[in-house]
Amino acid sequence: MAKRVSEILSWYAGSNPGVLTNLSRMMNHGRLAGSGKMVILPVDQGFEHGPARSFAKNPDGFDPRYHAQLAIDAGCSAYAAPLGFLEAVASTVAGQVPLILKMNNNESLYKSADPCSSVTSTVEDALRLGCTAVGFTVYPGSAHKNTLYEQIRELSSEARAVGLPTVLWCYPRGEQLEKKDETAVDVVAYAAQIGCQLGAHIVKVKPPTAHVAMKEARKVFESEGIPIATLEDRVRHVVRSAFGGRRIVIFSGGAAKGTEDVLKEVRGIAGGGGFGSIMGRNAFQRPNAEAIALLHSVMDIFAEV
Repeated sequence: MAKRVSEILSWYAGSNPGVLTNLSRMMNHGRLAGSGKMVILPVDQGFEHGPARSFAKNPDGFDPRYHAQLAIDAGCSAYAAPLGFLEAVASTVAGQVPLILKMNNNESLYKSADPCSSVTSTVEDALRLGCTAVGFTVYPGSAHKNTLYEQIRELSSEARAVGLPTVLWCYPRGEQLEKKDETAVDVVAYAAQIGCQLGAHIVKVKPPTAHVAMKEARKVFESEGIPIATLEDRVRHVVRSAFGGRRIVIFSGGAAKGTEDVLKEVRGIAGGGGFGSIMGRNAFQRPNAEAIALLHSVMDIFAEV
């Protein structure tokens, strides 16, 4: 086993052998195998945003088989999706790419400032489909946060018992947060800390901006001279907030944007010590060859750090 992977696994000493084995499987798969870095392809956008918004730019994406094959061909560390998409492909891609079952999902037909995703699958489903991990979204700041925290407490406990690690999407949202606050550096770091405290093995957050939302935190940032001018600075603070950098923190790709903007952001994440990217729309909304080339470029950046 690569020295870096062994080091990372040592941070999870309280985990059982099954969890450690499955974490190792993801870190030892694909083009970044052995580096301790990860690039995951997530495709829950059809559920979250609707089919046209998600797949019309590249109509091949309406077919769930396309995304699983893209993850395989690009050499991704894992492929994450809700129950329906994984059921459509699991038997044909078995053993070719680690699968992550996204266990709760939301939809855009009902708008709420305080979101609360529905639990849409079970740990038993994850085992049946041969998954390597389960995924779950929490919304720190939502009026429904306690419900989500209690749900993931139960589901992650059940998953750990059968050797499945938890990947936690940590997205601050809520009526008391302005839109710009959702990606503020203090709020993103707080969300990462919450994810770790909830027992997540891998935490997913959005790249943080230089905005500091909470006045109490702003005082500390100023008095302690915490640097936040560059994306590297801000990512470094978020990673440090995840148990001193002893938890895997990966960053979302966000809304679709140009290739150079994607790679610039990835360089900032890698330079700040981020463990990788979880990139959906910026990959699968491109034509296949372009998507693979972009994912390879992203992986190359993480491999070089």
